[in-house]
Amino acid sequence: MSKSGDQPSAFDARAFLRHLTREPGVYRMIAGDGTVLYVGKAGSLRARVSSYFRSSGLSSRIASMVAQIASVEVTITRTEAEALLLENQLIKALRPRYNVLLRDDKSYPQIFVSSGPWPRIGMHRGPRSEPGRYFGPYPSSLAVRETLSRMHRLFRLRACEESVFRNRSRPCLQYQIGRCSAPCVGLIDSEDYAQSVRRAMLFLDGHSSELVADLERAMEQASAQLAFEEAAVHRDLIAELRGIQSRQYVDGAQVNMDALACVVDQGAACVVLQSFRAGVNQGTRAFFPSANGAETAGEVLSAFVCQYYLEHRPPRELLLSHAIDDTELLEAVLAETAGYRVQIKHSVRGERAGYLALTVRNAEAALAAELASGASQRARVEALTQLLGLPALPARMECFDISHTGGEATVASCVVFDSSGPVRGQYRRYNISSITPGDDYAAMHQALERRFRRAIEDGVVPDILFIDGGKGQLTQANAVLADLGVSGLMLVGVAKGEARRAGDETLILPDGSICKPGAASPALQLVQQIRDEAHRFAITGHRGKRQKARVTSSLQSIPGIGPRRRAALLKHFGGLAGLKRAGAEEIARVEGINAALAKRIYAGLHGLAAATVTPATTRAGET
Repeated sequence: MSKSGDQPSAFDARAFLRHLTREPGVYRMIAGDGTVLYVGKAGSLRARVSSYFRSSGLSSRIASMVAQIASVEVTITRTEAEALLLENQLIKALRPRYNVLLRDDKSYPQIFVSSGPWPRIGMHRGPRSEPGRYFGPYPSSLAVRETLSRMHRLFRLRACEESVFRNRSRPCLQYQIGRCSAPCVGLIDSEDYAQSVRRAMLFLDGHSSELVADLERAMEQASAQLAFEEAAVHRDLIAELRGIQSRQYVDGAQVNMDALACVVDQGAACVVLQSFRAGVNQGTRAFFPSANGAETAGEVLSAFVCQYYLEHRPPRELLLSHAIDDTELLEAVLAETAGYRVQIKHSVRGERAGYLALTVRNAEAALAAELASGASQRARVEALTQLLGLPALPARMECFDISHTGGEATVASCVVFDSSGPVRGQYRRYNISSITPGDDYAAMHQALERRFRRAIEDGVVPDILFIDGGKGQLTQANAVLADLGVSGLMLVGVAKGEARRAGDETLILPDGSICKPGAASPALQLVQQIRDEAHRFAITGHRGKRQKARVTSSLQSIPGIGPRRRAALLKHFGGLAGLKRAGAEEIARVEGINAALAKRIYAGLHGLAAATVTPATTRAGET
């Protein structure tokens, strides 16, 4: 990559622009080493790209980028709307250095209604891989739980997983407390359940008025047919919905909108999103996108709206604290993807202006807290630097930990921190094998050897290497580093104090001396954070490995069960627990499993001889 002060002599902008089309499309600024610097869209590629190469008027950020350009690649699209969609896809895939990037590494909660004859409703995180309807995302899991609680009370839809639903023989507690209609045992017919699902969808879509009108018609029809108990159910449901409506606000309307405010300070940016669904405030959520030198809140907000709402279903109204470019284009694209009109507003009055002002104050407070947190982190790093006598702040710190249960499924973890905090993308786990079970020293030796053999190749060595353990583990680390000839790092052991009480940890330094900074020490607080993160990461990996081993071994011990049948069984019953609850006849319904094999599976999972599996004992738990 050329330095920012160099002139882009390798790139002849004038010759390139002479032949560049005026059609809409997407352009990519490429550095000399092939790195994508920036991705942008344009209604006219020539007009937009040429604006980067004018002699004056460029911001320092754009000027720095232009100085590194070695080539420009373009993709022509049919419309500017297509260019907007392609730009968003490329930004997510390439994560260019000079684009504003939404660092959305969390899975936001949604409400999921599954497909099929007996849909279930529940909270969902992660990719939308299962067929059904997804509502959200919601700002917090609390908002989802409150909505789900209301849904179960109003519409009595099931929440249980498929494996539980298929294997019920009697109603569960949810039915007893009036939060489920027990479709698992046939206490409601499919037509009535489908009606409840349809009404729940109306409620989640924000059509409460339409839902109330539908219930009023059903109540009148039931009364005319002298079905007074059914009419009373509808009456109570209408009263509940009326009570919810009376607590709704925002101009007294059933609005679906998001208020978004952006604040930029000290090179950092914060976007706060405040959500209203069916007129109810569902809370706020703060985002901290990587501004990458963006100087205005409008620029950050424009990138956020595009990246976030092309991934998540937008509401009908977006209120923004700052004006953004291409508002009409964004409205058109969001309307096309959502299937309804989406309005983007900047200048609002009345209650909406009040909510937008409140969102701005939330953004200011969130960014101030984030900056203060960063300052606190730096203070702890400086304290650690002083405690260990380092010549400069450590740029990279690593910590290793070992986790197992009685020697089973041993896993080593390596977490990475820099002066700003954890670098989660560089965390690593090592599955430990070929050692005596429970030998922590051998496990540490193996993990460190694998890590630093790689360091010899890529040259990435930490400034500080923390080892969770005492002198024994530290001896293993010293032996590995000496054998491999790795130098230039400080090795520190972290030994637990008496009764494993936090703050009593002892640091074992390279010269063999010990140090007990005490609980009030910012340096020790940083070490605790790094050590605890390594411990968490190791335990998570160990538990996953142990569970996988137990599931696999339980089925592998049964003759006739290979990888394909094992996968089919676990998928059909939703895991080993669901399979153990199933009877032999139910197991035989899985594709590729005949009756004889089903009996062997049932017997193998329950410690029985295959011959003892009779129709009278084909359901787990029955005698």
